[in-house]
Amino acid sequence: MTRTGGCNCGQVRLELDGEPSRVGLCHCETCRRFTGAAFSHYAVWPKERVHISGALACWQVRAGGDRFCGTCGASLFTWVEGGDEIEVKLGALDEPPNGLQPEYELWTIRREPWIAPRQGAEQWERDRET
Repeated sequence: MTRTGGCNCGQVRLELDGEPSRVGLCHCETCRRFTGAAFSHYAVWPKERVHISGALACWQVRAGGDRFCGTCGASLFTWVEGGDEIEVKLGALDEPPNGLQPEYELWTIRREPWIAPRQGAEQWERDRET
């Protein structure tokens, strides 16, 4: 299976081969601000299965480099320079992320009180232990 996605203006395109290694939600302050939402819904793919075209901009944060389209500003993915995984923001997919249900939640100490914990998902107060 190949999933496709990209930015709002179409300048950056993503192709994701196969299923992700894991799927999560993050409630940290950085993800809130980067996505403009109460949390980030993302999936992690091995770098060799992610194909990217178009010019990206990068904002360096503790977790790595948040990549976005330099033209329209759409948030796309996070990648640690030299790392072997890419964390793709699932809102960037062309189709809804059907079947990509969160297996864990990060930074639950910052989860909004009106958002219930995801049943069956591991809960981490801060970063996930590897």
